[in-house]
Amino acid sequence: MKFDSAIFSAKKLDQQDPLRPYRSKFLLPKINNKTAIYFTGNSLGLQPKTTKNFIAEELEDWAKLGVEGHIHARRPWLYYHKFSKKALAKLVGAKPSEVVAMNQLTVNLHLMLVSFYRPTKTRFKILIEAGAFGSDQYAFESQIKFHGLNPSETIIELSPRNGEFCLRTEDILKSIEEHKNEIALVVFGAVQYYTGQFFDIKKIAQATHRAGALVGFDLAHAIGNVPLHLHKDEVDFAVWCGYKYLNSGPGGLAGAFVHDNHARNFELPHFAGWWGHDEKERFQMKKGFKPMPGVDGWQLSNFPILSGAAQLASLNIFDEVGITELRKKSVLLTGYFEFLLKSIEGYENHFSIITPSNPNERGCQLSLLMKKNGKKVFDKLTKAGVIADWREPDVIRVAPVPLYNTFEEVFLFTEIFRNALK
Repeated sequence: MKFDSAIFSAKKLDQQDPLRPYRSKFLLPKINNKTAIYFTGNSLGLQPKTTKNFIAEELEDWAKLGVEGHIHARRPWLYYHKFSKKALAKLVGAKPSEVVAMNQLTVNLHLMLVSFYRPTKTRFKILIEAGAFGSDQYAFESQIKFHGLNPSETIIELSPRNGEFCLRTEDILKSIEEHKNEIALVVFGAVQYYTGQFFDIKKIAQATHRAGALVGFDLAHAIGNVPLHLHKDEVDFAVWCGYKYLNSGPGGLAGAFVHDNHARNFELPHFAGWWGHDEKERFQMKKGFKPMPGVDGWQLSNFPILSGAAQLASLNIFDEVGITELRKKSVLLTGYFEFLLKSIEGYENHFSIITPSNPNERGCQLSLLMKKNGKKVFDKLTKAGVIADWREPDVIRVAPVPLYNTFEEVFLFTEIFRNALK
């Protein structure tokens, strides 16, 4: 689509936007009594207006019913983990039996590594992207040490080519092939948090399986952002958090995916908890852990109802919109943003966009590598009412989220940014 850099074009795009009404379903932060330009949904999604009602209903049932709410609440607490399955399955391209909301992302990653990282004498290495998010790096390091191995000899980190910021798919596949006899596991962030690169999940999964290894993905920046097909792509496992694009609240409930291929492999080691035990026998308190089939067998503790209620409020909105429609707007909105930024005269002297330009290789994020005065420019943005994200040493991340951001906001940001560069 051809874009125009006039404010009229931005307003016209908003008028034509079928998702425009959904902005009114969210609470928008204010700066100096003016609605902020909020471009940090990739760090913390905004609060749906219905969240308070969902949580209030659980508080009411708790007050009226006490412990009986486990059976008689309007959404019985005993089965709460089942209420989000269909919505989560749609977002990650899975069967409901393959997904569950539980814990926090790093807890879930540790649980998956216990089961799927089974190093042997010859096949013991983990292949990851260089610069993976800190929590992932720490999880890998500690799991490797738990097995008595040395992280520096066990982790293979893939870096972009000299002068580039994103990994080429061909280089990832080449590395998997080169290390095919020694890798036990390949784990990538599906969307890289720093650059915003959306990796080719299908090709990575296929290459990993050809190499005789298992593959997992961290979906923290992918779920609710980009279309996913975890079941079809035969990903072995995945984990995610709920507070970014899923709008589940600060520290909100996370989740996990385990492919049906492993659903009844009860020989897989588990760090067990009573909520993952066969629900027909759960309250018998017998010795001997019997995991439920599928990802539900990885649950540890009973479900956090208030956090789960907040997530349901947001998932209802995703169910209404659908990831296909979100993706259509996302491609248009981020493409328009890129066009405007590159329309700034002499922009190459001030910044470069390190997020891939190909819409198929990114979600709704652009990472701006500042060539000079980056922090000063960022501070000017903040004073002007923009909530964006600064990443040391020199990157400004901006995420125009299709559920609640507008084309006019993208235009206004660009004007503020242009002035801040002067």
